[in-house]
Amino acid sequence: MPHYEFFCHACKKTFSKILALVDYEGGEVKCPHCGSQNVEQRWSAFSVITSKKSA
Repeated sequence: MPHYEFFCHACKKTFSKILALVDYEGGEVKCPHCGSQNVEQRWSAFSVITSKKSA
């Protein structure tokens, strides 16, 4: 499942959530710190895990 990062405008904290695409599209993301829905998605880095080892 995709990993999303959000910024809460109410308490000014950044948090991350792992959401299914259907949950993300529902748009009901709440801040785990204060419960506000006044959140904004932030760009985040991602990593890929593969079975091959690089040389």
